Amino acid sequence: MQGSTEKRILLLIGTRKGAFTLSSTGLRQRWTLSGPLYLGHIVYHFVPDPRDQRTMLMATKTGHLGPTIFRSNDRGGNWTEIKTPPAFPKVANEADARAVESVFWLTPGHWSEPEVWYAGTSPAGLFRSEDGGDTWESVSGFNAHPNYVDWTKNGATPGGQLLHSILIDPSAHEQMYLSISVGGVFESSDQGKSWTPLNKGCAADFMPDPNVEYGHDPHCVVLHPLKPNRLYQQNHCGIYRLDLPSKDWVRIGLNMPEAVGDIGFPIVLHPRNPDCAWVFPMDGSTVWPRTSPEGKPSTYVTHDAGQSWKRQDKGLPAGNAYFTVKRQAMTADTSESVGLYFGTSQGEVWASFDEGESWGCLAQYLPEIYTLAIAEYA
Repeated sequence: MQGSTEKRILLLIGTRKGAFTLSSTGLRQRWTLSGPLYLGHIVYHFVPDPRDQRTMLMATKTGHLGPTIFRSNDRGGNWTEIKTPPAFPKVANEADARAVESVFWLTPGHWSEPEVWYAGTSPAGLFRSEDGGDTWESVSGFNAHPNYVDWTKNGATPGGQLLHSILIDPSAHEQMYLSISVGGVFESSDQGKSWTPLNKGCAADFMPDPNVEYGHDPHCVVLHPLKPNRLYQQNHCGIYRLDLPSKDWVRIGLNMPEAVGDIGFPIVLHPRNPDCAWVFPMDGSTVWPRTSPEGKPSTYVTHDAGQSWKRQDKGLPAGNAYFTVKRQAMTADTSESVGLYFGTSQGEVWASFDEGESWGCLAQYLPEIYTLAIAEYA
């Protein structure tokens, strides 16, 4: 394993019952588990701010207190609840009113806007903060879009209708993307003032017309910072890639082994290679068990943008391991030999320090893991 001993790696873990951290140095040989924070809270997203390397936001919910966000300005040493959580504007007609049930997704803004954050909610809503996450305003360009009702009318996932995968083009802060489960992928070229569907080429189980522009179920969409015209998508109907300016998604998951299939939730990119991506397949057959296919968990990697895939299961259970990995619960560090991490529905954290070639368990017996994120500090 390679890396600087001076670099500190902090793995942020959000679970169904609170938050934890695992910390190590750049050598990644010893890990220290800390926590829990906010025990009993559902932690939907736990995210560091790479722009100042100090700020962290945590989107949480408890049954009786409702959704909120906590904020730390000292790398997780101290936490405070924010002043104004995301909330839909009041409307005159009560039948048209929407209330935030959960804050599901958090994304730091563009590097040129150091205090800006975006949040996605259930029901599907987009919110923006301009003060480091302390107060939030509705993004009317999406939430009040004339087609909002059509885009969001096709039902919801077991966790609700979630707005997630908020992406900002690092080369042009006006270019943004978001996704809705169930709804589809949408893009904006004017920093959220207007939005259009971006789903051509994707299968749509939820819509009878295959040419419809919306009604799809993206599970996770990622953008490569070194090639921001390339997007990858893990969808309810497979794994896709989009190379702009084309507007047609290509189903690269058809190259996965048929016995495994290309259904899953997370997709993670190599920090320096836009052709390299990892996925964690699950059983999406019949009633969607949402477990590892045949109880044999494995990641799969592509080094050629989805033309071929390789199974990586060394060190993982060889059988009788019926867990899965949620869409926010897999991540990568930026070490020379990239570290990969995933958290399971059974409360385990697994890591590979050789880009998926072998795996080991870092933590066990945590609550069900909803989210993992990496913070790296010099």
